Amino acid sequence: MTRDFFADYEIILASGSPRRQQFFRDLGIPVTVDVRKVDEVFPEHLNGAAITDYLAKLKSEVFSDIQPNQIVITSDTIVWFQKKAMNKPGSHREAKEMIQRLSGHTHQVITSVCFTTHNDQKIVNYTTDVTFKNLSEDEIDYYVNNYHPMDKAGAYGIQEWIGLIGITEIKGSYFNVVGLPTHLVYETLRAMVSS
Repeated sequence: MTRDFFADYEIILASGSPRRQQFFRDLGIPVTVDVRKVDEVFPEHLNGAAITDYLAKLKSEVFSDIQPNQIVITSDTIVWFQKKAMNKPGSHREAKEMIQRLSGHTHQVITSVCFTTHNDQKIVNYTTDVTFKNLSEDEIDYYVNNYHPMDKAGAYGIQEWIGLIGITEIKGSYFNVVGLPTHLVYETLRAMVSS
């Protein structure tokens, strides 16, 4: 059903994330993956969703050749904790420090998604609250040394071991924490191709 609905459009996903690509396969929405390099720097005065909105839009600006039947999807996710953005760690040491800060606290995972066409643009965002138990140093070390925290905002994947043993509460979309608010993406795309 979904595949037929988008048959007249080429949907371009500007993300190298295997999790985001899998979401579109699971939704039954065919995409063309086209990742272009962008310097992901945002103004220091921005907070929360304003950061991810800005970066998702920034990633769309390198697509100046959009055709009338194309929709380009760009996105950005941050972990927002104590009024600061936590992006991807630069080292295993930094990954450990990030998880230590999140331990025993609630943080927000914020994702913005930008949909750009030949003559229009729409940005949506979604926030999920995530609470970690007090994690032991052994648990943090085990996760950092045996999994893949380096390509994830906040240095953790909710779908991995650390999420299974460490997350005690979640308010909002689980899939947003994995990488994309899938319900919102689906609704927005349906609205765009129906208008």
